[in-house]
Amino acid sequence: MSSTGEQHPQLNRARRHFLGLAAATVARIAAMGTLAVTTFFPFSTARAQTAKPGKGPKPGNNPGQGPKCLLRGTSILTPTGEVTIEDLRIGDLVETVRGETRTIKWIGRHVYRRSGPSWNDSVVPIRICRHALDEHTPHRDLYLSAGHALLIDGVLIRVQDLINGTSIAPALPVAQREIEYFHIALDTHEVILAEGAPVETLLIEAGIHESFTNFAEFARLYPDPQPQKPFAPTVGYGGRAHLKALLRLAVRRFARVRVPIEEAYERIAARGEQLVG
Repeated sequence: MSSTGEQHPQLNRARRHFLGLAAATVARIAAMGTLAVTTFFPFSTARAQTAKPGKGPKPGNNPGQGPKCLLRGTSILTPTGEVTIEDLRIGDLVETVRGETRTIKWIGRHVYRRSGPSWNDSVVPIRICRHALDEHTPHRDLYLSAGHALLIDGVLIRVQDLINGTSIAPALPVAQREIEYFHIALDTHEVILAEGAPVETLLIEAGIHESFTNFAEFARLYPDPQPQKPFAPTVGYGGRAHLKALLRLAVRRFARVRVPIEEAYERIAARGEQLVG
């Protein structure tokens, strides 16, 4: 049996290890910046939105609640090959990760126009660099709105929770005065392939169409839409609870409990360091 003098060094080492994990977790929050907890708030207007510098929505308790979209120019896999999302139409077929084709029921659209010298952070997309997820995925830089989720390790994770400052970070493909986002709605919530990466389709919920510029079209086509069942659980952090959640993850990691979002983050972040190294 160990003596008291032998137990104290072990206990101190354990405490230092835990505090080190907590400190690293807090440092991650600083690295993520405000975009890690900023979301697009819904707009109900038939006109394009004007993004005013410094006057965007403030972080709330539910990051990712609101429009979740793909940037214009994103290639979507269809039975006949890849098609840019702005060229898809209602009635077209897309491939899903289930290995099935599904018919597009609607395509939501957002247009933001810059009114000042720079874009508001809440509008800027998150870039997932080529091969950031694995050796083949995505096969080209992929741009998503902060709240859009990818299917990773069997769960949906919002891209804002994967920001690592290297392979996944806020960015615009080119300097421009207009940002246009699109989202695809199917008859069920599915995961499709955008630039080869598994991303969610629009999850139909009450009033979700009102978040899009062309909301009137959806209301006309589907006056009584039925809520959809999520394709998979969504895991992530949220608003003011972000810090506490990350600290809880540190505790779980210390206790050797599997946390999918933390494992995915660490794996992708480590790969990001290799890509830029």
